Amino acid sequence: MRINPTTSGSGVSTLEKKNPGRVVQIIGPVLDVAFPPGKMPNIYNALVVQGRDSVGQPINVACEVQQLLGNNRVRAVAMSATDGLTRGMAVIDTGAPISVPVGGATLGRIFNVLGEPVDNLG
Repeated sequence: MRINPTTSGSGVSTLEKKNPGRVVQIIGPVLDVAFPPGKMPNIYNALVVQGRDSVGQPINVACEVQQLLGNNRVRAVAMSATDGLTRGMAVIDTGAPISVPVGGATLGRIFNVLGEPVDNLG
């Protein structure tokens, strides 16, 4: 899955144009996220939490929606460590499920759950 935002001709990140939400609870790898009324993501949609932790290090965590809780909240599971995440951090609904590359270029390669190569072959 490509979670790095791309920039459109207007200079605005394509992730910034997506549906925004806020982290309301973090318990281990599980996040509860609130969205505006009528803007709830679908189950299995990828969410991206981007920001900075308390010491200024960048945070970029991909999550997958697993449950609709009601009251405009969803429960999502993080695909990487949630260290440094705090309540109130911005969350973006990508509008699509997590996807990984396929095809001849991926044969024999080793990927993580987000489709990022981990075999140091480029």
